Amino acid sequence: MHIFDPRFAASSHWMRQPPNAPVAAYRQLQSRLGTQRAVVVTPSTYGTDNACMLNALDELGDCARGVAVVAHDVSDAELNLLAARRVRGLRVNFVTPQSWGKTTLQMLSTLAQKVAAHPACEDWHIQVFVHPEQLIQLASVLAALPVPLVIDHLGYVDPADGASGAAYDAMRRLLDGGNTWVKLSGAYMRSTVQGPKYSDTLALGRALVREAPERLIWGSDWPHTTAAPDTVNDADLLNLLAAWTVSPSAMEKILVDNPAHLYGF
Repeated sequence: MHIFDPRFAASSHWMRQPPNAPVAAYRQLQSRLGTQRAVVVTPSTYGTDNACMLNALDELGDCARGVAVVAHDVSDAELNLLAARRVRGLRVNFVTPQSWGKTTLQMLSTLAQKVAAHPACEDWHIQVFVHPEQLIQLASVLAALPVPLVIDHLGYVDPADGASGAAYDAMRRLLDGGNTWVKLSGAYMRSTVQGPKYSDTLALGRALVREAPERLIWGSDWPHTTAAPDTVNDADLLNLLAAWTVSPSAMEKILVDNPAHLYGF
């Protein structure tokens, strides 16, 4: 999920008005859904300024972990600071506008090497948000990363393709390699059916759960900045997860065990 707090200025590259989504509002959502943990991801809105995310980690306490956005020339000192504040990964975004311009493969490789070589980042991962065609093109590079990989938002795979397209095949091969995780989030981004059931995503979600339940994590992607205001109900997203998983044991892995391992809860 993301925190947007008006006390922290958006990056000059960001053209849209950020929502008002502070920690207090997220705690209300947690109370409604019955969740306790949180992974706060710095949104592209703030560029490489992680101050809002770090402040949220301070407010949420030990039940929260962070995923930061940094420049390719990030210093060892900044990585030390982030690690000390319970950050557990870096996000590399190939889809939405970034403060540095176009994200390149060299940036991804450089950051992965920095994380792999830095003692304070021993348990970190690289989280990537890519278009499906990029997932196919970059599959061999992603498989060779020296740190664990998290594929964001179901690989942005078109639900109409289900588990039969080339992007899904690439994602499945990465999962089979044992160093990759897929985040079951953002189903509404590509669903043409939309809520409350997002039924066109069932084939894709169920295939992932059937084939790699130990390598999946869930995220609400609150406050859903890519969707029109008030069109995404977070309870519907949890119901969708239940429809994907079918079994309570798979839900337990995805909501409890897997994130404990990946984020160090």
